[in-house]
Amino acid sequence: MKFTLSWLKEHLDTSASVDEIADTLTDLGLEVEEISNPAARLADFTIGKVIAAEKHPDADRLKVCKVLTDEGEKQIICGAANAREGITVVVAKPGTYVPGIDTTIQVGKIRGVESYGMMASEREMELSDEHSGIIELPSGEVGQSFSDWLAEHDPARVDPVIEIAITPNRPDALGVRGIARDLAARGVGEMKPRDSQPVEGRFPCPIQVSIDEDTLDGCPLFAGRVIRGVTNGPSPQWLQDRLRAIGLRPISALVDITNFFTFDRNRPLHVFDADKVAGGLRVHRATGSENLHALDERDYALHPGTMAISDESGVQSIGGIMGGYATGVTGETVNVFLESAYWDHVQIALAGRALRLHSDARYRFERGVDPEYTLPGLEDATRMILDLCGGEPSEVVVAGDVPNHARAYRLDVDRVQSLVGMAIPEGEQRKTLTQLGFRLDGDMAHVPSWRPDVHGEADLVEEVARIASLTKLEGVPLPRPAGVPKPVMTPGQRRKQTARRTCAALGYNECVSYSFIDQSSAALFGGGDDATMLENPISSEMSHMRPSLLPGLLQAAARNQARGYMDLALFEVGPAFQGGEPGEQSEQVTGVLIGRTGPKDVHGAARPVDVYDVKADAEALLTEMGAPARAQILRGGPDWWHPGRHGMICLGPKKVLGIFGELHPRILEAMEVKGPAMAFTLWPEAVPFPRKAGATRPALKLADLQAAERDFAFVVDAEVEALALVNAAAGADKALIETVRVFDQFIGGSLGEGKKSLAVTVRLQPKDKTLTEAEIEAVSKRIVEKVAKATGGILRG
Repeated sequence: MKFTLSWLKEHLDTSASVDEIADTLTDLGLEVEEISNPAARLADFTIGKVIAAEKHPDADRLKVCKVLTDEGEKQIICGAANAREGITVVVAKPGTYVPGIDTTIQVGKIRGVESYGMMASEREMELSDEHSGIIELPSGEVGQSFSDWLAEHDPARVDPVIEIAITPNRPDALGVRGIARDLAARGVGEMKPRDSQPVEGRFPCPIQVSIDEDTLDGCPLFAGRVIRGVTNGPSPQWLQDRLRAIGLRPISALVDITNFFTFDRNRPLHVFDADKVAGGLRVHRATGSENLHALDERDYALHPGTMAISDESGVQSIGGIMGGYATGVTGETVNVFLESAYWDHVQIALAGRALRLHSDARYRFERGVDPEYTLPGLEDATRMILDLCGGEPSEVVVAGDVPNHARAYRLDVDRVQSLVGMAIPEGEQRKTLTQLGFRLDGDMAHVPSWRPDVHGEADLVEEVARIASLTKLEGVPLPRPAGVPKPVMTPGQRRKQTARRTCAALGYNECVSYSFIDQSSAALFGGGDDATMLENPISSEMSHMRPSLLPGLLQAAARNQARGYMDLALFEVGPAFQGGEPGEQSEQVTGVLIGRTGPKDVHGAARPVDVYDVKADAEALLTEMGAPARAQILRGGPDWWHPGRHGMICLGPKKVLGIFGELHPRILEAMEVKGPAMAFTLWPEAVPFPRKAGATRPALKLADLQAAERDFAFVVDAEVEALALVNAAAGADKALIETVRVFDQFIGGSLGEGKKSLAVTVRLQPKDKTLTEAEIEAVSKRIVEKVAKATGGILRG
């Protein structure tokens, strides 16, 4: 639904800006989809004056013009026939975007002569289709903004256009007056009164109307009148501008008037050329043999039951959707029959879908129009036709009656609080409904005829809350009855929740797999025995309780790979079962990485995931779950992990917090997974809880003294693990040594068989005073001694 700001102000007395109106409409439920502001589009165009115009030396149809602009005198080449000395023009300087030709003006040469801009026509500025010459203004100062000049002299040309989305339950907002009513109820302005005064008929209507008895359910009311002696020329400029602004093409005064009422009051109308109507007009249901050449110049075969309007010669209109070409008005029309009818929305929808025929009339009738405005709309349109086209009206002929739409619902002022949670005073509620057109009779609210969507007390609450603004709704906890405890999550439950959120933040997708798996898959991960076998499995693929979460994740990975998804990051949080008795199960957090899900390298390409990716993710999870930082990485994981490519995260040799690494190729082959695959499994229950409830992270300790680093290279036996050497070096002075980091390993060469060299960097961080060289040497000596005692290593010469 589109409308202009000035059109809205014909119904609403307001000083609100376009942005204020748009924000309010969206808040009211009439969502603004677009605001088109011609003034903003024309802001860069300025007014200039042609002070000289001479023939181009190399082109007969071009002129070299000297134009006075706000930047001084400029030379502009122009091909318009009316370019001449003394006229006031609209100038597009270099850098100005011209919407009509989708071009940004640049300084250029035309036939060897430089041009510093252009003088625009109306079509180039999308003001109209006029392109016979450049714009000649009757007034204007050099350098003045053209949009400012238009706002003062021709405001319709720069009238902002607002487009809103209409939901099916708000047919009243398909008319500008209905939109204004909502804004007035919010307090954005005051509704302007608009009374429909009957137009006195001067002669009996020569065209009679009737409705077949079996059609009254589809067309309860059909009315019209003849207006003779009209002049059907072009409509006035204000009406053409208004229709063009909302995307309609002006056709003629009579047609434009009916289009105006369609959008102004949500009242579709139709005009017949009365001289082409044979006899009276009858509303009836089609038998299925009728055909109509419609106004869109297409032929339609009417389906049985379609509501049609016929004269003595046959069908002349598809009721409520589109008129026929044969009786349509033209420039030669002098006598018209103006029709206003009320059609059932279901019947219109069925007919429109069957015929695949779309029109503005159908769009409105199938959503619902105001039945009470059927006859007043006829009178209002008659008056406009007489004002714009002249003529003499007949008496009104009517068939049928206005359908009974009366309904009322009890206004319970307390239900706004109970249903919506907003405290709105009773006086404000009653005022809101009154401004929306509801008639209040005590506690009963009578629904206005233009609101077919209101069907209960809850709808009254919705209207009150909508106008009050649902943005004012504040979250209030429900009252807690006595004896109901506050919600409590155990530390273990909070830890699992933390694990889920952290895995998701790391880029993993959560899986929820069955706790039952087949025996062969369970056996791969240390299960599949009789203790975990189900007595009555639902299928052979679900015969045993899972000993680990890895089988379910690997099966999910295999299914995804079969569908072409090779880069996977999956996780699951849940129980694994080591036996069939209570207590023989453990909670696990397991993740699997496959493919190239790692970060980009320096060349911009993704790299394959490796052990260090899952190590980093496992450590991040343990940190979030509150694990202490003193954990060690040890060997010795189960045989489904790749030997030498996995590690156990431990607090001492017996306290295992988790395992990370690459899965054994044997496992991947058995599970039909294309590897390699990296994974981690953590046991949240093994992570020790803080000693004090509510313990927080330790205070940040910053050292303002210069750290010192020393490198050591030790020759050790090839079987010695780097971790043992690192732990020995770190134990030389736990207060002073901050980190020990391995940076190199060398095997072979002059070291001989069975030996290797491990190089480490030891970082010393003093806390009280800067270290002297003697103190550093003393620490270094203790490091060598500790490493030699723990590993047998000696300094490499």
